Amino acid sequence: MAAAPDDAVDRLYGLPREEFVGERDALAKQLRADGSRDEAAAVKALPKPTVAAWAANQAVRSQKSAARELWKAGDALSAAQDAVLAGKGSGAKLREASDRERAAVETLVDAARGLLGASGGDLSEATIERVRETLHAGAIDADARDEVAAGRAVRERSPQGLFGADPFALPAPKRAAKTEAEPKAKPEPKAKAKPKGKSDNAAAERKRQREEAAERKREETAARRREREEAAARERERKAAADRADKAQRALEQAQERTAKAAERLEEARAREREAAQALDAARSELDALERG
Repeated sequence: MAAAPDDAVDRLYGLPREEFVGERDALAKQLRADGSRDEAAAVKALPKPTVAAWAANQAVRSQKSAARELWKAGDALSAAQDAVLAGKGSGAKLREASDRERAAVETLVDAARGLLGASGGDLSEATIERVRETLHAGAIDADARDEVAAGRAVRERSPQGLFGADPFALPAPKRAAKTEAEPKAKPEPKAKAKPKGKSDNAAAERKRQREEAAERKREETAARRREREEAAARERERKAAADRADKAQRALEQAQERTAKAAERLEEARAREREAAQALDAARSELDALERG
């Protein structure tokens, strides 16, 4: 299939979202009339962007300086992550790069929120979060960068790869090789023998302290595990809610498209009815004239 005309496609994805389908179909019809059937088919197949993808597109298109800062910040964050993995970076530089990338994302999220409000779109936090993830994916994922940077995303994207949405979820960095031999620890002097009764009491106290320390460590480990499990459960619930919202959004769009097509068919039927009624009136008038003559 031949590629669609690039300038025309770019214009489509810059339109208000509610105008996309009508303008796309009109462009496809014009291309067919001009004899460019392959290009017409390519245009007709262009998907309408989701609400979140449309908002991300408009933010990138309208805030070009902020978008350039996001791509630079994303590249710097990826480089900082690679350096940490190679044992050559530092946590401070990684955090600095992450903060820069987050700030760039939020600038565009604010712009997207304003654009959605001006068009009367969905301002739910679920939609805003999908805009945020799409912009973050465009910043750090090579496979998402092209379409997000071009302002032609058709669906929301989530950060993929090793780090995902959390740049600090890193494996332990490699330890640098030792350049000097570490000095051997000097043997501790042997403690003087104590009377048996005092020695037993001290040993019992040390054992009790070790057991208490071990118990505290077990409790802390269990608490951290519960926190991770609760965070994972909240994330699953968020994703499930986002999926339900996506399905409902797609169902609404499909219903709206079916309604629009049905309205077109109804209008065509009414036009045919009017033509038939006019033809009947003309025939009756002709018959009356012949009978009078």
